[in-house]
Amino acid sequence: MGCCRSLVAGSSSGYHLFTLTADDGIEEIYASRTGQETCLVDRLFSSSLVAVVTVSAPRKLIVCHYKKGTEICNYSYSNTILAVKLNRSRLIVCLEESLHIHNIRDMKILHTIRDTPPNPRGLCALSPCVDHCYVAYPGSSAVGEVQIFDAVHLNAKCVISAHDSPLAALAWSMCGRRLATASERGTVIRVFAVPERTRLYEFRRGVKRCVSIACLAFSACGSYLAATSNTETVHVFRLTEPAPAGPAADEPAAAPAEDEAAGGWMGWLSSAVSAGAGYLPAQVADVLAQGRAFAAARLPHTGYRAVAAITSVARAPRLLVATAQGVLYVYALDAEGGDCTLLRQHQFLERPAAAAAAPHEGQCQRRPAPARRPGGCPRPVRSATAAHCLSSLSPAPSPALTGSRLSHPRSATLTSPVASTDILFTKIFSASSLIAISYFSSLIYP
Repeated sequence: MGCCRSLVAGSSSGYHLFTLTADDGIEEIYASRTGQETCLVDRLFSSSLVAVVTVSAPRKLIVCHYKKGTEICNYSYSNTILAVKLNRSRLIVCLEESLHIHNIRDMKILHTIRDTPPNPRGLCALSPCVDHCYVAYPGSSAVGEVQIFDAVHLNAKCVISAHDSPLAALAWSMCGRRLATASERGTVIRVFAVPERTRLYEFRRGVKRCVSIACLAFSACGSYLAATSNTETVHVFRLTEPAPAGPAADEPAAAPAEDEAAGGWMGWLSSAVSAGAGYLPAQVADVLAQGRAFAAARLPHTGYRAVAAITSVARAPRLLVATAQGVLYVYALDAEGGDCTLLRQHQFLERPAAAAAAPHEGQCQRRPAPARRPGGCPRPVRSATAAHCLSSLSPAPSPALTGSRLSHPRSATLTSPVASTDILFTKIFSASSLIAISYFSSLIYP
């Protein structure tokens, strides 16, 4: 599945690098100890190259060689740096309304994508593969449109209409030919072929309300996709042979059951009506055709932002989840699917006092936005922050648990309002049976 065994974390004193050991343990291999609070940090796969942004200088990118303890270069930008992405060819710096593309070899700016739609969360994704070196970023702040830009040839590649609501998460497969997307509604995850723009897969993450997707991550082999959210459940989807799929349609805002119960009856129902699918309205057929989670892990605490990776330790599949509490959870991922077993958990950073008491589990709480300094940088909490990303220690690229930086627990919980719905009864005819289904009207008429 891959060799993703490295953890990069920013803290109030600098940044830290950890490695996962053969016994599912964790070992710190480097700590910067600069005394400067780090708000963004990313590592170039298994190399010594690290990109850092500090709270005291949120518009300044510092690229350093951590083994030598030297600064290679630094760049200043016109606004707060919201995200930094690296592969072996390019380094991408994301601001709220622009993206800057650097050559990783000499750090020269090759191109700037200006006047992008407002992107206050710094949502973007860079393909790990240099042969298909694409940058994905929101093409609209109103709908889930994805712009694909070729970072090698420096031209726009295509536009994907992924969702009807704004984007919440993006992730590339290792080959750079598949892009996973999720919207702010958080119920449906889609996988597209790039640059063909074909929708290959559509998965239903769950049916709880007030769900916000925090992270999407492919396994190195591309056969599995992990998704974290503001709930206690981490979902793992298996990417089998893609079934024919039509143009991307809006995902429903709600569904009639909770996560735990929905998988069984929805799976049975999908099989029962497959023979009569031609009689269904298109949107109902799309809902019933959506894949369900192959496996799931339950986090001991909820309400904290989390990132995930799928890897292998001693040839055994593992699901790694790092949270804004500074905790790394190691789960066994069964080849047959089902519930993942928690093997070990590690407190890799000192737990902030404010995070000692977790918010009520299973609840979606609206929290005030963190106070912002001039320039848009969130006001820091003077304590250790959580994990930012996981990257590979192997020479070959491996999926990094990157994405937006992990905020302190006060600003980590995201909510999404859901409109009330009415129940609609639909009769579905097949050659052998008549099935009455009680379903939410929003699934059919969003």
